Amino acid sequence: MFGDIMGMMGKLKETQEKVKATKERLNTILIDEKSSDGQLKITLTANREIKSIEIDDTLLQDKEQLQDYLVLTLNKAIEKATAVHEAELAAVAKEGMPNIPGMDSLFK
Repeated sequence: MFGDIMGMMGKLKETQEKVKATKERLNTILIDEKSSDGQLKITLTANREIKSIEIDDTLLQDKEQLQDYLVLTLNKAIEKATAVHEAELAAVAKEGMPNIPGMDSLFK
């Protein structure tokens, strides 16, 4: 009984270390998103940290259009980054979970 508990505790610690390493690796995965006409480009990490914003000079003439482009493009980039982030962490979490019937459906 105690061997099982100790084994599970070891597996939990190993999974926690893998999650931490995965989060660090997600800082190196870059997500690029462009506006539909290519006048705005956003780059962020899979941890959803903005790395760069490139704005075409023509957008600087229209404040409202620039604001709209920023909102739309940032939201699309964040959505993509979140999908990558969640998929990567779910894979690590699933790998570290004990085989409990019915639990596998939580990580799909």
